[in-house]
Amino acid sequence: MKIALIIPAYKPAKELLGLLEQFEANPDFVPVVVDDGSGAEFEPIFSALKPGVTLLRHPRNRGKGAALKTAFDYVLKSLPQCQLAVTADADGQHRYEDILRVCETAAANPGALVLGSRKFEGDVPLRSRFGNGVTRHVFSIASGVKVYDTQTGLRAFGREGMEKFLNVSGDRYEYEINMLLTAAQGGMPILEEWIETVYLDDNASSHFNPFKDSLKIYLCILKFCASSLLAFIVDYVLALILKALTAAWPAALSLNFSVIVARVVSGTVNFTVNRHVVFKGNESLGKAIAKYVALAAVILALNLALMHLLTGWGVSFALAKIIVEVTVFILNFVVQGKFVFRKKS
Repeated sequence: MKIALIIPAYKPAKELLGLLEQFEANPDFVPVVVDDGSGAEFEPIFSALKPGVTLLRHPRNRGKGAALKTAFDYVLKSLPQCQLAVTADADGQHRYEDILRVCETAAANPGALVLGSRKFEGDVPLRSRFGNGVTRHVFSIASGVKVYDTQTGLRAFGREGMEKFLNVSGDRYEYEINMLLTAAQGGMPILEEWIETVYLDDNASSHFNPFKDSLKIYLCILKFCASSLLAFIVDYVLALILKALTAAWPAALSLNFSVIVARVVSGTVNFTVNRHVVFKGNESLGKAIAKYVALAAVILALNLALMHLLTGWGVSFALAKIIVEVTVFILNFVVQGKFVFRKKS
């Protein structure tokens, strides 16, 4: 089976040539390198590529996601013999043996996305260990799928996967997390093969900007939190309106009425958006409603208890409402993502 070895390259070092050298004697691999606008300074690296390597070029830097999609399009149109594609980074941090194992697993599991996952053991840069840890947990909640290494660039999949990923949004580092979200939501199996964690010169060759690119990645994931924000706005505004309208009632009755009615309305909005847009759950409607109502009852009881406690301490109703909503947000999000809209896998 022929395999397209796809390597997006932006200002690559000599490690790119060293990686390709290892595949020269392996006829199963068809190397495809994408020069993502590296510039004239790096022309000697690309000029040194052997005749068997296909070189695609972007006249300007467009991002890793754009480079990958350029390669997928080329393989689908020009390399019909390649039934698998494997993506690897140009910085030499993916070993030849690990690439082979990931491809073997992909060949044995047609239709799956296979990741070369790092365990982040030993001397790992803090930004890599922390960034992947945060993304791992948020991704699990948002998608219902557990992936240990969400940021690995070593991935293998078939032509069907190439077609699917060709249409995924994002042109830079956020594209790779979007690939995982697309696979998870579409029911595409995601498998992981452990690979060696390799960082050269404290990952100095990486063009990943820890602030700018992490923000793009987390914004892509945090869009799944948008419905919770919408529900909070509905709940908060409606509670204030109802509290004002019932100002002449006894204080406890006014508070209970305002909180309960606002929670019912915002809960309906939250359930609808979360089920169909946010988590795209696979749980049946009846079971999802039952779980959601049970969770809503617990959240409501907690909400009321905290509201009474804080207002009893002299905290204003408006400020108390904000404090309570922030307190229950994480609990609500985690439970909905993991249990309400998900079948047990």
